[in-house]
Amino acid sequence: MQLTLKPLHPLFVAEAGGVSLAEPLAPEAVRAIDAAMDQYAVLVWRNQPMTPEEQMRFAASFGRLDSGLKKVFKRKERLPYEEMIDISNVGYDGKVVPRDAPKNLSNFANMLWHSDSSFQNPRAAYSMLSAVVLPSWGGETEFTDLRAAYDALPARTKTEVADLQAEHYALHTRLMLGDHAYTDEQKKAMPPVVWPLAQKHRTSGRDVLFVGVHATHIVGWPVAEGRMYLHDLLEHATQRQFVYTHKWQVGDLVMWDNRATLHRGRRYDIAERRELRRTTIDDVPAQALAA
Repeated sequence: MQLTLKPLHPLFVAEAGGVSLAEPLAPEAVRAIDAAMDQYAVLVWRNQPMTPEEQMRFAASFGRLDSGLKKVFKRKERLPYEEMIDISNVGYDGKVVPRDAPKNLSNFANMLWHSDSSFQNPRAAYSMLSAVVLPSWGGETEFTDLRAAYDALPARTKTEVADLQAEHYALHTRLMLGDHAYTDEQKKAMPPVVWPLAQKHRTSGRDVLFVGVHATHIVGWPVAEGRMYLHDLLEHATQRQFVYTHKWQVGDLVMWDNRATLHRGRRYDIAERRELRRTTIDDVPAQALAA
């Protein structure tokens, strides 16, 4: 099978085909997809329905799987794997949860611009999201290109961000949305981490403006000043010319690089069933895993 790529946006994102994701990937297919991810940062695969087992195998082809915020939220899950994230409004009993259910906090937090697991070290590299059940309207996912956002910064701002770092915290979005029902143990389960605002993508070499809603403040700055600066940078990075909107179809799998993009879900009727399954791999070089 030969990987095919059709650009979907002037700056990033391609529709990928020619490879069956439900089958074990040959090493050359993994290398080709990695190269495409370095170029496009987001790959859209149409008509690729997968079982949970098939999606887990596909994700593991690219690195070590991570369970993300499941380290904090210890609750019964309906999916069979710890490393598979249930992006849905469906409870353990298989029914749509009430609007005010804790699970919907995650759905609302997903509507903010973020990169998966920027609040941990190692952070996330690729995420893969598979569509299983979709609502009758809404629920699109938007992506923005942090490489293009960096390239478009004024020269003065590039100089400013060169030596700045921001702290990222796992519960920041939940606290923003008014959810304070966390124990001290939960708050300590995933301590904040610090990342540079200006980064060089490890495998593509592209410069990146690494912002997102998990960033709480700029290290060494007054909190208010830092948050306003982060807000301005996020506003810059999410201008419409940098954004691609994905309209889901059942059987889609979208794969993105959290080190080069931000994403957010869009509103839908939270009382209407929506089920997607996410797998995510750590940003750990393959040679480090083999050591």
